[in-house]
Amino acid sequence: MKSARPDSQGHFGPYGGIFVPETLMEPLRELTRVYKVAQKDPAFKKELDYYLREYVGRPSPLWFAQRMTAQLGGPKIYLKREDLNHTGAHKINNVVGQALLARRLGKTRLIAETGAGQHGVATATAAALFGMECTVYMGKVDMERQALNVFRMESLGAKVVAVTAGQQTLKEAINEAMRDWVSNLRNTHYVLGTAFGPHPYPMIVRDFQSVIGKEARKQILKAEGRLPAAVIACVGGGSNAIGIFSAFIKDEGVRLIGVEAGGLGIVPGKHAARFAGGKVGVLQGTKSYVLQDDDGQILLTHSVSAGLDYASVGPEHAMLHDTGRAEYTYIEDADAVAGFDQLAQWEGILPALESSHAIAWVVKNAGQFAKNDIVIINVSGRGDKDVQQIAEWKKGQSTK
Repeated sequence: MKSARPDSQGHFGPYGGIFVPETLMEPLRELTRVYKVAQKDPAFKKELDYYLREYVGRPSPLWFAQRMTAQLGGPKIYLKREDLNHTGAHKINNVVGQALLARRLGKTRLIAETGAGQHGVATATAAALFGMECTVYMGKVDMERQALNVFRMESLGAKVVAVTAGQQTLKEAINEAMRDWVSNLRNTHYVLGTAFGPHPYPMIVRDFQSVIGKEARKQILKAEGRLPAAVIACVGGGSNAIGIFSAFIKDEGVRLIGVEAGGLGIVPGKHAARFAGGKVGVLQGTKSYVLQDDDGQILLTHSVSAGLDYASVGPEHAMLHDTGRAEYTYIEDADAVAGFDQLAQWEGILPALESSHAIAWVVKNAGQFAKNDIVIINVSGRGDKDVQQIAEWKKGQSTK
């Protein structure tokens, strides 16, 4: 099975599509046209590769986690170090690509939504790099738990707008960013941060993030001379996961394992595990699995990780789930925090709380693998942004 190309309307099987107001149809068509031209333009690829190499710092290392491997008694664990990218996460891969597209579109202003703040930081960074105006929408709750990233965005010259509607997290931030885009189409490009939303965004974001998987595949073959038994990544909207999965989809012997946010358990309103508690629906421009009630109302979500705290998931992940090519599971908050501590103490690496879900899954399920099996964990971001929140979470647990 090969990595899928969506049809002309952006469908991955029954998922995806374009569910937006008429005013956004032409901007999306224009973005699709410009992207298709850029894909075939050697000059665009050369420019993108230049910025990824010289500015972002790619390729990111594939680190053999010797102490983690020894602690768990196997399998052989490798970490794809997206946390070492400039700005501290995988988000910059997509943002640089979209900023270059925005220049081709003649846009002078970038807008973005952000949950954990890493996409907002990446967008603010690219705007500064290319001399563009930048506005980032962020839920008020997320701003409070990611105050460091708010300061970083503002230091980079971005305007950070607090969203106070609804749950005051990522879903509401996307709503506000789309309202801004509708009102400012002439000069503004919406840098959607994950493999979600209306076509062509799931395709574009997947393609820009596929650099992760291409590098990891080449690196593991060089290091071990064989493919891994499994590739594991956390899944919020799903960009870091689809980015690393994409290079291994055709390798049927490689398990692709996506780890969602189990929050406080699979109880409505207490988690963000769409495949464990959701059903098919339409949200924010695309058709996928959605956490909703029987009347189609979007449920509240919860995760200790702001970046995974979202009610839906990218449409390509929905297709991979239904075809059985990828497996989707979840990790609860307490185990994710434990995963953060374990990687820090075993390898001297502070993973983002998002990535800690993938770490924790391997810790809990290492026994599924033979001692000589290889697994790759995508460390999608670094945990500096989360240390204050983790400290507060631990304090709260100690008083219970």
